[in-house]
Amino acid sequence: MLSSFTRRHSWLQRCRFNAIESLLDCPPGHAAYATAGVQAWMEAYRRQGYRIARLDPLDLAPRADEAALNPANFGLAATDTLPQDASVLGAATVHELEARLRSLYADSLSLDCSAVRDEARSTWLFRKMESLPSAGQVLKSQGPALLERLVQTQAWEQHVAACYPQAKRFSLEGCEALLPLLDALITQASAQGVGEILLGMPHRGRVNVLVNLMGVPARQVLDYFDRERAQPVHQRDLVYHLGARRQLATPHGEVGLSLAFNPSHLQSVHPVVVGMTRAEQDRGLGHSPGQALALVLHGDAAVAGQGVMMETLMLSQKPGYATGGTVHVVINNQVGFTELNPMDGHLPRYCTDVSRMIDAPVLRVSADAPEQLLRAAQLALAYRSRFGADIFIDLIGYRRPGHSEHDVPALTSPQRQAQIDAAPSVVERFAQRLQTAGLGSASDWQERIAEARAAALQGFSAEASETPEAPSPQEAPEAISRYDALPNNLPNDLPTWQALVQSLTRLPEGFAPHPMVQTLIEDWQAMAAAEDARVDWRFAENLAFAHLLQAGKHVRVSGMDAQRGTFFHRLAVWHPQSGHAQSGHNSSHPQHLPLQQLPGATGRFEIYNSPLSEEAVLGFEYGYSLQAPQSLVIWEAQFGDFVNGAQVFVDQYIASGEAKWGCASGLTLLLPHGYEGVGPEHSNGFLSRFLQLCAEGNLQVLMPSTAAQYFHMLRRQALARHRKPLVVMSPKAVLYEEPGSHSPLQQLMQGQFETVLDDDTGLDRSAVERLVLCSGKVHYDLLRARRSEGGRQPRSALLRVEQLYPFPAERLAELLASYPNLREVVWAQEEQLNQGAWAFVRDAIAAVLPAGLPLRCAAPPNRAGGASANLAGHREVQAALMAEALGLSS
Repeated sequence: MLSSFTRRHSWLQRCRFNAIESLLDCPPGHAAYATAGVQAWMEAYRRQGYRIARLDPLDLAPRADEAALNPANFGLAATDTLPQDASVLGAATVHELEARLRSLYADSLSLDCSAVRDEARSTWLFRKMESLPSAGQVLKSQGPALLERLVQTQAWEQHVAACYPQAKRFSLEGCEALLPLLDALITQASAQGVGEILLGMPHRGRVNVLVNLMGVPARQVLDYFDRERAQPVHQRDLVYHLGARRQLATPHGEVGLSLAFNPSHLQSVHPVVVGMTRAEQDRGLGHSPGQALALVLHGDAAVAGQGVMMETLMLSQKPGYATGGTVHVVINNQVGFTELNPMDGHLPRYCTDVSRMIDAPVLRVSADAPEQLLRAAQLALAYRSRFGADIFIDLIGYRRPGHSEHDVPALTSPQRQAQIDAAPSVVERFAQRLQTAGLGSASDWQERIAEARAAALQGFSAEASETPEAPSPQEAPEAISRYDALPNNLPNDLPTWQALVQSLTRLPEGFAPHPMVQTLIEDWQAMAAAEDARVDWRFAENLAFAHLLQAGKHVRVSGMDAQRGTFFHRLAVWHPQSGHAQSGHNSSHPQHLPLQQLPGATGRFEIYNSPLSEEAVLGFEYGYSLQAPQSLVIWEAQFGDFVNGAQVFVDQYIASGEAKWGCASGLTLLLPHGYEGVGPEHSNGFLSRFLQLCAEGNLQVLMPSTAAQYFHMLRRQALARHRKPLVVMSPKAVLYEEPGSHSPLQQLMQGQFETVLDDDTGLDRSAVERLVLCSGKVHYDLLRARRSEGGRQPRSALLRVEQLYPFPAERLAELLASYPNLREVVWAQEEQLNQGAWAFVRDAIAAVLPAGLPLRCAAPPNRAGGASANLAGHREVQAALMAEALGLSS
């Protein structure tokens, strides 16, 4: 019998059933046959019951053949008596056990462990599932409260529809159960000691969540729908993009809730929330995953279709990015925009199949079975607490009004929409279930529903006297285009700097460094020997970090090769070279981070090599910077143009988040930039794109050209009172190795960041007729080209605009005035015209020039392919650029 069954149901035969193997080994009639059959049957329900579960409120989604789990296929009859022990869930007969298994694994709540390869975790989940309070118990104890919450949720949608019929709100109707599910998750998290919950969600249901969970006054939200009530200053973004913050009282104490702001790129908020959570967990001396939880909501089509989702899941497995498990809730309408997206238990295929990449279990629950929500929340939070891993809750419902309130869903899904229109609401269904359970009569529940709805509508209609605690668009700070004076806390005596370098270069006992590290140590000690010793970029960066750490500032750096540096320019982590015969060490010697051994440092230094991802990692670091405003948070691209893979976060968050939402970020982007003859993709950070995003003091765009400037730039960013994202377009390989870009130690000790660097070659200012302005490493090419004029007094002065935005007009005007006999001003850039700064700086420069003084640009011609990939060709272009900028004969 079993052999015939397994042939007919190959999907079950492929499952990992040890009990089935035992059954195949036992002949019918053997004493062990019945026991093995029961265990195989139970295991089949545990592993595959989710495929036959009745989860779709419309009952349209395909399900697997229920006959596959018929007890007869396992040698069992319905009337068979079972042994009385815990292994059969307390059932006396096969019939009773079948009812128990169906209620546990194939009802309106199911558990899908098919992605979980760790058998210990699967076993734990099955046992936990079987020990939860039953749905009937929840119905009796929580039914009335659940019904009132559903009524409140539904009433909001009806209230907005009545007040503003044309308002686009992305209604939650069809998935109203989301609110009681969130309530249950928050309560369970609080019971486990979680103090902060960071939420992210797409548009669907967001307005409802703002009012009914986050406590935003209804009148404040409704103002966004009132076309006659102009709020141009206050309303800087759409209502279904807004976030909020509140302190929520639970039976286990208060918990902080933060709903992150989110643009129309739905899943982009996922890494932002995870980054915020990691920052919250990093408060204090160590990393504490238990004190903060990421609770991220997804749409069914977006969770399966947007790549940032996969990238962020991958981050959850990596040191420096893990948060001890994210709870994911999918608002599953089984349709993406207008394309049907039904789950399919027969194949099986689900929108949550993305969870398989991190072995995450999935709880699927019908949105029309509110009594199951509390059970799902309890299991999800218990799993996260036990294993520190992600888990999904797939809330399966439908969309009653369509994609938005302007949609006509019958155009594309007439049959489905007809069923939706005819289907009773979850409030009606749940009231009927309560009546069937003997908890009241139909008239009792109708009266309670009417009272709850009236109370909710009265609350929504009342003018609110309180505003939410969250930073809202109304409270967004004015743009700040300047920096307050930094505290002068740098030591000015050489011995203190030398002691700091000595600490950085001290090796653990028995540590065998790589020869490159040994050279670095010797170089640093030489660079600290005297105030006029010249220091390189690596030294400057480490000294900047060291002083910040000693001042109590935390420093976090991440990127694909951040620890070593793409150009070997950092070497922040030293690995013992135990393979060398003369070293005499074993390979277990730990790696060494010099910046983590500073005496007296109260700041924390962390540096992580990220996975090969730009989008999710940049979103993560942005979120981290929001939640850790006192930290210096740095993301470094392997090459500057790699930021293109994260353009959504540059455009929709970093450049505009403060203006739209009041979210101030001090995130620093290091984008190695500069044409070096190594091709388009390894040259350009697309400077012009960032400058196009600049307005109202929203960004800083810098191109430091010396080690000292880099040092002071990092300090300025970490210590500034007003937080602004910083985009750094240099240095790159050639600049790191450029001796002229190295600075005297004294400039680190006593200098400050200069927005414009004057010509420091001692030329006669009265003889200068041409002023050449530039940014970045091209300055050194210009300097060498100017020297080709021989012994003549240079007629061209070279000034470096180190800060492109906010543009330093006042400082440039001061320097211009010191050259009395100028005949022309030239802007020189190695980037082609459409990819450099010219289009942005042209008007700013012209505004400070004396009347009649001509301004022109020297730049390579536009090329669709960008920078040259041929070194000889690159040199030719650079030579022509130098000749044009300096007026030399070519």
